[in-house]
Amino acid sequence: MHTGDKNVALRRALINCARGDAPADLVLKNARVVHVFSGDTDTCDVAILGDRIAGLGSYRGRREIDIRGRFLCPGFIEGHIHIESSMLTPRRFAEAVLPRGTTTVIADPHEIANVLGMEGIRFMLSDGETTPLEILAMAPSCVPATHLESAGAALEADDLARLLKEPSVPGLAEMMNFPGTVAAQDDVLAKLQVFLAAHRPVDGHAPGLSGAGLQAYCAAGISSDHECTTLAEAREKLRAGMYIYIREGSTARNLEALLPLVTPYTARRCLLVSDDLHADDILTEGHLDRILRRAVSLGLDPVMALQMVTINPARRFGLAWQGAVAPGYRADLVVLEDLQDFQVQRVFKDGRQVAAHGRPEPAGSGPADGRDQAPVLHSSLHIDWSRVNLRVAARAGRIRVIRSIEHQIVTGQLFLDPTVADGEVVADPGRDLLKIAVIERHHASGRTGVGFIRGFGLDRGALASTVAHDSHNLIVVGATDRAMLRAARELDRMGGGLAVCDNDRTLATLPLPVAGLMTDIPADEVRRRLAAIRSAAAALGCSPDNPFMLLSFQALPVIPELKITDRGLVDVTRFAHVSLWY
Repeated sequence: MHTGDKNVALRRALINCARGDAPADLVLKNARVVHVFSGDTDTCDVAILGDRIAGLGSYRGRREIDIRGRFLCPGFIEGHIHIESSMLTPRRFAEAVLPRGTTTVIADPHEIANVLGMEGIRFMLSDGETTPLEILAMAPSCVPATHLESAGAALEADDLARLLKEPSVPGLAEMMNFPGTVAAQDDVLAKLQVFLAAHRPVDGHAPGLSGAGLQAYCAAGISSDHECTTLAEAREKLRAGMYIYIREGSTARNLEALLPLVTPYTARRCLLVSDDLHADDILTEGHLDRILRRAVSLGLDPVMALQMVTINPARRFGLAWQGAVAPGYRADLVVLEDLQDFQVQRVFKDGRQVAAHGRPEPAGSGPADGRDQAPVLHSSLHIDWSRVNLRVAARAGRIRVIRSIEHQIVTGQLFLDPTVADGEVVADPGRDLLKIAVIERHHASGRTGVGFIRGFGLDRGALASTVAHDSHNLIVVGATDRAMLRAARELDRMGGGLAVCDNDRTLATLPLPVAGLMTDIPADEVRRRLAAIRSAAAALGCSPDNPFMLLSFQALPVIPELKITDRGLVDVTRFAHVSLWY
């Protein structure tokens, strides 16, 4: 049978069922349906045939479930997230978020792409196919993210064009090189044109950009932003035609500041997204259900909030027949106890129950672990330790110091007198002045950027991670060079991950053998290990409650103000390297 014939047969079957002339496969009885088109609710039956909703009204089915007046809404759609930041492989991530009501995810795999290029993207897509969660991957636009750091791969416009053929790639992911976009650089415009010519959405990333620069950025064809931190910034970008993704992740939490933007006039151009979310936060607080609870507690209308995680992202990304409880739409559905706490009772994906009462349904067979899919994913650290040097020779003058800000990915810049011992600039925990270093880990160059940072509060020891946005070199912060090198070498031994070390002891670790970014162990085990890591860090005096998420963003040279890469300190406002000395 030809595809066209199959489609006609499907429509005929849906029509017959909707008329009541044929039984549904499944009927959800007495459901209080949330109508995202009209903004209201009513109680009825929902008839499901195959993976589609046939009709709403009074129906009979081969199988019937009495919802007993609970709310029935569309499955939640995450509009922007980096799955790698959960530290879980896609299938383990799915196990964590499906019970929370998430049925579709628009992911940006630029974390693993910056380590392994196309091979990493293919791994994310293929591993995602083993789960009921629908994982769509925007094509990473910035691999490497910038010229200011060393990545493990490079993707040009021709490489990205090949991704257009993938049905799971809806558009181009966040264009972080906003200076290059505003300057109309040829390589940037070539990447944009690949997707604009195909009428695909192009996501943006332009923290603090305004005025003529913002107008130029939008004129390039970029139509969203998730980096707004102030209401004025969000309003200006909304007026310029952008979708505003209101972010509430593990570190960057902008919901409270931006929520006044959402009105009946603006709501359809707004999405609620996570961006970066750790596994323990998902299990403890939730995913999009967590953001919904928070938004409603801050005064947002519950149905409007639901629109921002259902029909709005569906329309933004061209997901036809998704995001609503309506005839002909895909049967991606969530049963909620109420519209205040958003406690999820059941989750259906394409007409099949995939989670109930906080637990995913058995997913059937899948790969035993990520090693079965791509062995090279487990050999992603290449460091020549004989060439790594953390020492900083003293000289006259003050030093530039990164000021980290808890729960934010932006940083400040301080100018302080250095602490000197034996002719070297050293960390000074008594002043909360720690040494921070980024060690290139893709090409065994030994290249190491060394600087200083305030805001971690360590009294002793060191924290190290191979999760360091966006190029994911090895990043380490500590009170002594000895502790820093111990923590860094521990990561090399594990094949990547997180480590907390004292001068002579390793206190806690989380191995992340998949590209140095993810693990295939269950999310609950990741939560247990993260709790041990946080406890170990706190015992060393570390003050942030999520120090490794905060640490991972200190190497992100596209977010103001002062950051560090393997090539040295970066003044993001200048988009250029600057000297440690001022």
